[in-house]
Amino acid sequence: MGLRRANASLRAAFRRSEDGNVAILFALTLVPVIGLVGAAIDYSRANAIRTSMQAAADSVALAVSKTAASDSSDKIQTSADRQFRAQITNPAATITGVTATYSKAQLSNVVVGATGTMKTSFMKVLGFPTLDIKVSSTTAWGNIRLRVALALDNTGSMSSANKIGALKTATKNLLGQLRAAAQNDGDVLVSIIPFSRDVNVGPGYAGASWVDWTEYGYCSGSNPRRNYSNYDTKLECENYGGWWTQYSNRNGWNGCITDRGKYDAPNAAAAGKSYDQIVDPPNGNTFSMYPAHQYGYCPAAMRGLSYDWSGMTTMVDNMYPNGSTNQPIGLVWAWQSLIGGGPLTAPTKDPNYDYQEVIILLSDGLNTQNRWDGNGSDWSQAVDKRMCDETTGGCKTGTCNNIKDAGITIYTIQVNTGGDPTSTLLRKCASDPSKFYLLTSSTQIITAFNEIGTSLSRLRLSK
Repeated sequence: MGLRRANASLRAAFRRSEDGNVAILFALTLVPVIGLVGAAIDYSRANAIRTSMQAAADSVALAVSKTAASDSSDKIQTSADRQFRAQITNPAATITGVTATYSKAQLSNVVVGATGTMKTSFMKVLGFPTLDIKVSSTTAWGNIRLRVALALDNTGSMSSANKIGALKTATKNLLGQLRAAAQNDGDVLVSIIPFSRDVNVGPGYAGASWVDWTEYGYCSGSNPRRNYSNYDTKLECENYGGWWTQYSNRNGWNGCITDRGKYDAPNAAAAGKSYDQIVDPPNGNTFSMYPAHQYGYCPAAMRGLSYDWSGMTTMVDNMYPNGSTNQPIGLVWAWQSLIGGGPLTAPTKDPNYDYQEVIILLSDGLNTQNRWDGNGSDWSQAVDKRMCDETTGGCKTGTCNNIKDAGITIYTIQVNTGGDPTSTLLRKCASDPSKFYLLTSSTQIITAFNEIGTSLSRLRLSK
C-alpha cells in the first residue's frame, strides 16, 4: 500500500517537474536551425557552381560561333557538350544536359544551354537531397558591321629598330583577325592610309576635277647662295625670296596630296573647321580642293574601304619609310576614307544594320612638318594644333574632336623607341585613355594591333 502511494507520488512529481524542458526544446529546434544554416551553405556552393557553369556556357557559345555557319547541327551539339563538360571540374556538380543550337537570319546566333544538379550536404535533412542548376548563353552577331581605317606612319624614322617591318607584320595580322570576324563579304571593311608629310592618292587621278594644281610646280630665284630646288611649296619658295612656277605637264605627277586650304595659310571659317580638319567635299573654291604636290618622299598609295584582303596584304608589303611626320593629314584622310570623297568611295550603309566606325592612328614620332609649318626635323606645335589645339582647354578644337563628334572611335599608338616625350597629342586624341598605346619597342606594335583586333572582332554576348 505504501509502495503504491510512493510510485504515484513520483509520477506526479515527474509530471510537475520543468527542469529538463530547455534541453528538450533546444533539441527540437536544433534540427531546423541546422537546416537553415546548412541551406545557406548549400546555396552558396550551388551559386559558385552556377557561376562556373555560366562562364563555361559563355565561353562555349563564343567558341562554337566561330565555325557554326559551316558546321552541322550534330557537330555543333557534340562540340558544345564536350567543351562545356571539360570546363566543369567541381566534383559536387553533375551535368545532366548540354544543348547548342545555331540559327541564321539577319541576326545570327548560337544558343548554349546546360542543366545540372548538386548534392546537398545539409538540406537533405530537410528533404532536399539535390539542387537543380540551369544556365543559358546566346552569342549574337550580324547586325553590326565594322569599318576600320588605318592611318599608318610611313616616315623615314620608321626604318629604325625594324619598326616598318613590325608594322607590316602587325597590320597583316590585324587584317587576318578582321577577315575572320566577317561572316559575309562587306561585314568588315578596311581602308589603309600610309602617310608622311603627304598622302598618296595615286597618279591616275591627274585629270580629276577635285585636284588643285597650285602646289604642283618648282621654285627658282636669283640668289646664287640658295638652292631653290629644296623649296617644294609655293609658300616656302616665296618666304625665301624665290618665285613659284607651275609644271606645264602633269603626266609626271607622283600622286602626292598635301593639306587642303589656301597655299599661304589653313583658312578657317571657324576654329577647328579648316578644310584640312574636315571632310566636306570641294565646293568650287580652290582651297577646298585636294592640292597636288610633287613631294620627293611620297608614301605608298592609299586604299579605300575594301574586303579585298589579298590586295590589302600586298599593299602593306609595298609600304616603305621616307619623309617627315604629318599625323594630321593621315588622320583626316582616314576619316575621309570612312565617308568617301576624292578618290575614295564608301559603300552605302544598309539601314538594317548598325555600323561601328574606327580609326587606328599609329606614329613613331612627333609632328615635324605640314604644308605651312615645320622644318621636317624638329617638333612643330603648329602642326599639332591641326589635330588638337590644346590651348583651347582640353583639345576641344581640331580634327580629333571633329571625328569624335561624328561618332567615330579613335585608337592612337605612339611607338617611342627613341626616348621622345610621351605624345600628349596622341593621348588626348584617343577616344578614351584605354585607346592610347605607348610602345617602347617595335615588337609591341604586333601585340598592340593584336589586342585592338581582338577587341574589334570579339563577338558580343547578347544574353
